Amino acid sequence: MSVDPFMRHYFAPLLEPESVAIIGASAQAGSVGAVLIGNMLAAGYRGKLYAVNPKHQEVSGVPCFPAIGEVPRRVDLAVIATPAPTVPGIIEQCGAAGVRAAVVISAGFAESGPAGAKLERALLENARRHRLRVLGPNCLGIVRPAIGLNATFARGHARPGSLGLISQSGAVCTAMLDWAAAHDVGFSSVVSLGGSTDVDFGELVDYLVNDSKTAHILLYIEGVRDARRFMSALRAAARVKPVILMKVGRHPAGSRAAVSHTGAMVGADDVFDAAVRRAGVVRARTIGQLVAAAQALSSNVRPRGDRLAVITNGGGPGVMAADRASDLAIPLAELSAATIETLKRVLPPNWSQGNPIDLIGDATAERYRAALAACLADPGVDGVLVILAPQAMTAPLEVARTVIECAKTSDKPLLGCWMGEEQVAGGRKLLAAHGIPAFGAPEPAIDVFAHVSAFYRNQKLLLQTPGPLSHHPEPAVSDARLVIENALAERRTVLSEMESKAVLAAFHVPIAPAMRVHSAPEAMLVAQEMGFPVVMKIDSPDITHKSDVGGVRLGIPNAQAAQETYRDMTESMKRRRPEARLSGVIVEPMVARRHGRELLVGVVHDRVFGPAITFGSGGTMVEVHADRAVALPPLNGMLIDELIRGTRASRLLGAFRNMPAANRDALETVLLRVSEMVCELPAIREMDINPLLVDEAGAVALDARIVVAHPAVALPRYGHMAIHPYPAQLVSEWTASDGTRVTIRPIRPEDAEIESAFVKQLSPEAKHFRFMSAIRELSPQMLARFTQIDYDREMALIAVTARDGREEEVGVSRYITNPDGASCEFAIVVDDEWQARGLGRHLMAQLIEIARSRGLATMSGDILTSNQAMLALTASLGFAIGETPGDAGLKRATLALERGVRVTIP
Repeated sequence: MSVDPFMRHYFAPLLEPESVAIIGASAQAGSVGAVLIGNMLAAGYRGKLYAVNPKHQEVSGVPCFPAIGEVPRRVDLAVIATPAPTVPGIIEQCGAAGVRAAVVISAGFAESGPAGAKLERALLENARRHRLRVLGPNCLGIVRPAIGLNATFARGHARPGSLGLISQSGAVCTAMLDWAAAHDVGFSSVVSLGGSTDVDFGELVDYLVNDSKTAHILLYIEGVRDARRFMSALRAAARVKPVILMKVGRHPAGSRAAVSHTGAMVGADDVFDAAVRRAGVVRARTIGQLVAAAQALSSNVRPRGDRLAVITNGGGPGVMAADRASDLAIPLAELSAATIETLKRVLPPNWSQGNPIDLIGDATAERYRAALAACLADPGVDGVLVILAPQAMTAPLEVARTVIECAKTSDKPLLGCWMGEEQVAGGRKLLAAHGIPAFGAPEPAIDVFAHVSAFYRNQKLLLQTPGPLSHHPEPAVSDARLVIENALAERRTVLSEMESKAVLAAFHVPIAPAMRVHSAPEAMLVAQEMGFPVVMKIDSPDITHKSDVGGVRLGIPNAQAAQETYRDMTESMKRRRPEARLSGVIVEPMVARRHGRELLVGVVHDRVFGPAITFGSGGTMVEVHADRAVALPPLNGMLIDELIRGTRASRLLGAFRNMPAANRDALETVLLRVSEMVCELPAIREMDINPLLVDEAGAVALDARIVVAHPAVALPRYGHMAIHPYPAQLVSEWTASDGTRVTIRPIRPEDAEIESAFVKQLSPEAKHFRFMSAIRELSPQMLARFTQIDYDREMALIAVTARDGREEEVGVSRYITNPDGASCEFAIVVDDEWQARGLGRHLMAQLIEIARSRGLATMSGDILTSNQAMLALTASLGFAIGETPGDAGLKRATLALERGVRVTIP
């Protein structure tokens, strides 16, 4: 079934074509058509190659035809290099001729103006009508060295290797190809996206995830259109392969107008950073870092952790490395007592006695060997940087050979830094030749280790699958929605402070009680009832920052002061902002907490990735301090801890001198509640809780402001979010006929152990029916793919029972949505002991209803003809059983969900 990772990908015609036609092929030297033909021939393409040009009968020995429809066999891939106005018609001809995919090299489309945009729309319409996939337009093309495919107009060729590169810039592709040739680095794929009118990052990354030739993925990004698809593909890739990306456009020339502190501070790049961290991938900031990361990945430097040991023969280089590590928050490993004792025995008495490990200037190769072996054996060391500075007593080549020998004994990341040039060039070259990244200075070596270790750290974030709601008391979601709906009905987008606090209260965020008053006498009476001292604040929909107009007064001590303050504040506002509307004045108790820390919790809505949550220092100077960290919801405890640790404000939360530590549990609860709010209230566009006052006793929101808007389009539940929450609402209980209770729930990443055990103990027949092969157990890649799913476009329901106090998996049903977004493929397997007890029918019935509720039109699956029990089950559920073209051993089961039998779930 297509839900299995070893099935042929639908992009095979594009990236594994058995036949290619160059449309616009030319014999004119230097033309794009001539370069394309020349590159395909020089690369040794292993399939059938054709040229299409009415002016020639052959081009460079390749048979040439007047039109694609006259090529004697069906073509998988058409590479088009003709003027833009001709391309929509050529796409139409390709579709009619049965071509499955096209690469449009030609420029002159949307990037050139309205006329070009019209051509691009026509191109896409024709392609979709024929279900033909298009890469480009205005792209460099595709390189697949393993099959001799070089459908680009780049100079030079790529050697086969394990790096997969996808880039929105053709120039970056050519630069990377040129760099790779000089450094003997190979590629599995190089894909230039160009205008991305059809094929985009998400689908191509999906392909590389399942491509056995690709071990590492590099991305160069200028913009993302489909956040859900992008995030889904990145998360799927990062589960099994390191992914490093570079995105440009980090500092836009202008910033949008915002009506909250959060909106003013948090830009699109902050949110993008949060997204890639949550996806488990690593971001490079410069092309140099991307190249260095590519070098490390091509050398099979795999992440183990982030604790680095530095071995050096000079104190200065060691300090340089330590400084750069500190800059990048890379912890220097704390050497174990055993390692320290070992080093004391083999090193001179005046060695550094710690990390960095300074071997002293007269260090020999044997001294390097002893230190390196000790570090590689230390469980507290995740990677080692070996530095050599040329000194009279040091032999760079001999030390390099020693490092190479030691590297064979460990799988920990190992990097070399042979400082200098003439005396050490041979040593650097020798290290590189044996797959050990070698640098001329400590800083770039530390940068590479930072990228490798960031992958390790981000993998922890990838595994987090929090639900939309915490385990705290259930929020009054309908009450909060009513407040927002009433404001929108009045054509207001900014909630008043009272309304904002009502929304917070509905989600159990502690708030300072407040009342709105409309006269000085009323202010006095309310203040007396609350008890002095009080705080008074202007309430105006037109004033975002109240303190800027003298609209916040603290510590008002008595009744007379309350009356005077009301008059003074309202008159001051009229002078400073005569156009502003006055809704009244808010009176609330003065919350005086001697040990309180003023923090900011906010929400911003990104155009691509949807809602994001921010945390940092609060108060009136938030923009000046610019202390914030950003995370994508939904959140859980680990993600919140990561969010808090990313700010300077985190240092204020611990005990300090006479100040007790702040209540971290209370802060975490507020952040969990805010996560719930953005999951359940898609109308929220911006929000400030500023300040959120936190001390040892708890947390309280002193001020709040929420900006809302009608969603631009109707979306399914959680459709406004880049990451779908864990669908806890789908957890259910089922009782077997013998009274055994079974929990049916969506699978989670932490189910890897029980999923592996479940597949391992299946009978050979059950494995054959499910996987259609003699699989014995799931590989780590397959296990990650099966347990770390994207709940938006796939579902896996597992049936678990309790045995000896632990969960045991006894069945699983799953579907994955096809690229058309309207159909899905299913699979199911039940433990042999649970056959014929109704569990399989129950799992399928639930799966069908979930697919139907998500708007899918059809569900299909391939079933072995010999699997009569599954054929009978699917037929009884309303599936139509038909033949599978080209395979007599398979039957195709298809259910029309829109009009299919509605199954009663027992």
